[in-house]
Amino acid sequence: MINIAIDGPAGAGKSTVAKMVAKELGFIYIDTGALYRSIGIAALRKGFSTDNREQVISILPEIELSLKFVDGEQRVILNGEDVSRDIRLPEASMAASNVSAIPEVRSFLLDMQKKFARENNCLMDGRDIGTVILPDAELKIFLTASPEVRADRRYKELIEKGTPKAYDELLEEIKVRDYNDSHRAVAPLKPAEDAVIVDTSEMSLDEVVEKIISLAKDVKK
Repeated sequence: MINIAIDGPAGAGKSTVAKMVAKELGFIYIDTGALYRSIGIAALRKGFSTDNREQVISILPEIELSLKFVDGEQRVILNGEDVSRDIRLPEASMAASNVSAIPEVRSFLLDMQKKFARENNCLMDGRDIGTVILPDAELKIFLTASPEVRADRRYKELIEKGTPKAYDELLEEIKVRDYNDSHRAVAPLKPAEDAVIVDTSEMSLDEVVEKIISLAKDVKK
């Protein structure tokens, strides 16, 4: 199996790029952030604080997560419910950042992610794919962009979805999440030593996709 790992900070465009690259290569796309968002949503639904380690750990035994692929799209099933839409709400982003800092949560999801990689040609994106989940991936990409560019992209995306949010608020959220993700004790956000750094600040979506496909095709040769 060939595995491609794409890591990077929030709002770098990992999911959008990964979906397009996976479709072009005929790979399964796995959005690991969706799994953390699902656990965050599960905690919020209980009325728990997602940065309260004991509260989050307490719900893990009652969580059943699975992935389904419908027309090439990943759907996340939480305790029998398709939560693919709910996990894209703004509150799910910070919830995911909080729960992902909890070692027990990362251990809970580790085996699931590794199993998918063993059984499929897959492209997986997240924060620690190249460093922890798939350290032997044939290709590792670290996708990034300036906080201002990422906030602007998110601002426009939310307007299109009909759920606008102030740009300054989004920028602050991104900076806070960057700090949290890169300073957590377990599996902090950082490029793998052998990762290819791709800064998308001045690149179009098509340019980013073309670059990664080119790198992937070199690996497949």
